[in-house]
Amino acid sequence: MGVSDSLLSRVRALPFEVRQYMLITGNYWAFTITDGALRMLVVMYFHQLGYSPLQIAMLFLFYEAFGVVTNLVGGWLGARLGLNRTMNVGLGLQIIALAMLMVPAGMLTVVWVMAAQALSGIAKDLNKMSAKSAVKVLVPKESANANSALYRWVAMLTGSKNALKGLGFFIGGVLLTLIGFRGAVIAMAVMLSGVLLLSFWRLKADLGRQKVKPKFSEIFSKSRAINVLSAARFCLFASRDVWFVVALPVFLYDQHGWTHWTVGGLLAAWIIGYGGVQTQAPKLTRLIKGDARALTAGWAAALAVLAILLALLPLEQVAWLVVGLLAFGVLFAINSSWHSYLIVHYARADGVSMDVGFYYMANAMGRLVGTLLSGWLYMAYGLSACLWVSAALVAASSLMALALPKQTA
Repeated sequence: MGVSDSLLSRVRALPFEVRQYMLITGNYWAFTITDGALRMLVVMYFHQLGYSPLQIAMLFLFYEAFGVVTNLVGGWLGARLGLNRTMNVGLGLQIIALAMLMVPAGMLTVVWVMAAQALSGIAKDLNKMSAKSAVKVLVPKESANANSALYRWVAMLTGSKNALKGLGFFIGGVLLTLIGFRGAVIAMAVMLSGVLLLSFWRLKADLGRQKVKPKFSEIFSKSRAINVLSAARFCLFASRDVWFVVALPVFLYDQHGWTHWTVGGLLAAWIIGYGGVQTQAPKLTRLIKGDARALTAGWAAALAVLAILLALLPLEQVAWLVVGLLAFGVLFAINSSWHSYLIVHYARADGVSMDVGFYYMANAMGRLVGTLLSGWLYMAYGLSACLWVSAALVAASSLMALALPKQTA
């Protein structure tokens, strides 16, 4: 009891902004575990039922498509209502989505699962937009190293989230094996309900709400830097999901006989490592000096070269494939973390959720296109084609970054 009281008193002694940041991060962590686990559950469970890779990809169509709309509208709602409210709505919608999947197996039709995934997509992007925008509001602005602090806070939030999403992939595979699909979604819904109650109780009201209510017509960004970065982000995330979402797990399961445990374990290790690298990105990107435009284009170009090398690998040598994909994860993590910092840096202090929402709309669109391509390309041409398209998309992201404003990083 004494230890817990001491820990509680230390937390209370922290600055208000730090305590709110910890609460938002914890909220984001809990949501992310369920999001990663649900993704793995749906992919492996429906593949087990005999669904084709393209059919599985279609199950995520509304998840990604509604994320596009949610980021645009959610940013506007966050500016009008407060980020605490949009974050809590996201948690509530995820609980409803999980509840929809608790029905008997015979009722899990494609249309029903797509509808549940649509709610989950809305929930995820409301939660993510709220968390990323809140960092801009909470980070101390009077410090001489404000940009450096902002980068560290964003990298820690994003990196830790992705590490836990990887853990969610593994948990999804384990739960599917141990307690089945229905039992897994029930367990996650119960856990998330507790998190929602805590968020209602402790998260500051009106966080990030604009003093002047923005018009709905203002949801589209007028900033060249944000528009260019959003286009580069679209290509970057499409380049990952084109091989990662459907093609890779199905390839390992079908062509190499991996089990649900091993497929989930690899994807978990990939995302956990990816998240760990993201938390260290501020240190890694300082090794190369230059302006933001050159850094953004240069890191993407390095990832494009690696993607080409992966496409040339003999895919029957699964060990080399796994090593190559882990290396892809390292470079992708640095690119992603650097982009996440830049959007928060470029965003307006008043109305940050609208700029961040627009940017993550492009992110969601990239995932949508990548997911659909992952199912179609793999079914038609195999994993090698997915990797070639990935390389082309990263190269396009690098070229787009050259249109960013020249600014010292």
